[in-house]
Amino acid sequence: MKNRIIADITFSFKGETHQLSLDVDLDGTMEQDGRIPNLYTKLAERHSIDPYSYEHEMMMAEPIRFSDAEGIAADYLTDGAFDLEGFEAAWHQVRLMRLLGMIAESEMGIEDLEAHPALKRALVEAYLCGRESGTDQ
Repeated sequence: MKNRIIADITFSFKGETHQLSLDVDLDGTMEQDGRIPNLYTKLAERHSIDPYSYEHEMMMAEPIRFSDAEGIAADYLTDGAFDLEGFEAAWHQVRLMRLLGMIAESEMGIEDLEAHPALKRALVEAYLCGRESGTDQ
């Protein structure tokens, strides 16, 4: 399931109303950066707004509104507000479970890790130990 969302912002500059929109590929962004970058910056880049301009400042004074979320992103969209931190944590959790499921299948022939809760806990615990020791790179 693909995760995506639309980010929109409306602001006034020099007597004109500007309506900017950005279709955000959340999976691609998370795979590349491990987090969602500053969406004001991404909106400005997409619409050729200089990040050091007064126009950029005016844009940043307005809230970004979100819509049309797909995938697990839809669970983190409420009335135009998007819980970025909640989505990021959930995305990492889903990714981890997918990777652990692939390991269980390739190494042990287990197709449904959820059917083996003790193994799932052990794999998660091993991952967390590796992460804490700094060997997860």
